[in-house]
Amino acid sequence: MSSNAADGVNFGDIGARLRAHRLGRGLAPETLAAKLGISRAALYRVEKGDIRKIETLTAIANELGVSLPSLMGVGVEYISSSTVFFERMRQLEEECQQIIGLFSPVSYLLTSDRYDEMLSTVLHESAPAGIDKDGLQMIDQLMSTLAARKAAFRERRPHIVSLISSVDLERFLLNGLIGRHDLPNEISTQRRIAARREAEHILATFESQPIGVQMGIVREPVPATSFQIFRQADRSVLAISPFRLGEQPNVRLGVALITSAPEAMTLHEDIAARLWGSALKGAEAASYLREMIAKYAVAV
Repeated sequence: MSSNAADGVNFGDIGARLRAHRLGRGLAPETLAAKLGISRAALYRVEKGDIRKIETLTAIANELGVSLPSLMGVGVEYISSSTVFFERMRQLEEECQQIIGLFSPVSYLLTSDRYDEMLSTVLHESAPAGIDKDGLQMIDQLMSTLAARKAAFRERRPHIVSLISSVDLERFLLNGLIGRHDLPNEISTQRRIAARREAEHILATFESQPIGVQMGIVREPVPATSFQIFRQADRSVLAISPFRLGEQPNVRLGVALITSAPEAMTLHEDIAARLWGSALKGAEAASYLREMIAKYAVAV
């Protein structure tokens, strides 16, 4: 095998998926290489798409607890780890020209730097009691991946279309950026202030209308899971995710999927087009959001 696409299989993509799953499992390259009985250099070549033996790929899939078809991107790629999923998002965003998505409450890529600082705190407080060292390291790894995503987005500036649910925004303003509901009143108020500032950041984006960024507020009911469409030069890729980075985040339970299956792509392209067609945009969206902030956000 080689790193070039052949017979519909792109070995560079396989190597990228392998790396994402390794990172998601918290395995250093030396550790995985030792478990497989190969050198670190050999594993590095595999992660770059230089895959010479199917036996090596099978052994890696078994060690990482992922199916060989999923690792190869055959059909649907199922992902039960948020760290793996967001690393795959980073990889897909590196190669796309356009991102279309329904986000909750807003696309992470468009959030402020203050959001990152608070999100780390929120993820730690949403962790179950008695979380072990590996669980805490998972949160740190996730934050590192998210930071890399945002930095790459700001450098590359692919076109992004962000669909925002008005219901999610209302809940975000009412509850604040929180990991659980049993917080002291003083902290809850601080988190509601943080949510207000993030909503004001979104409002400023609506008003400034930066090149390459389109946002719309959707007032009709939206799917319970978020989705993103990555349009690349030679294909489009769909990602559907149960993971949340907003109010009451979920980074622990759920199964995300990634696919380029034509039927799934068409159905979600149609949903995105319908939601975008009915969404509030530009000055109208800014006015609506300003009223929402005044109605639901804590006063400052």
